[in-house]
Amino acid sequence: MVKHTFTVFIEKDEDGIFVASVPALKGCHTQAKTMDELLVRIQEVIELCLEADKDELCFNQFVGVQQVEIQV
Repeated sequence: MVKHTFTVFIEKDEDGIFVASVPALKGCHTQAKTMDELLVRIQEVIELCLEADKDELCFNQFVGVQQVEIQV
């Protein structure tokens, strides 16, 4: 069994729902009403994505997140 570590992006939408996505796995995303529920769900989705597309892994190195302010 191989151990992997994935970067997970978590956002909160306008309705207060948490949304998680894993850039290294195509189509790997989920949502939940609470952070605890979200973390359980994203682990399940990661496992499913790994079973389906082991050859599609993209191990980019996470560098950071930057907010950019633009006045329109």
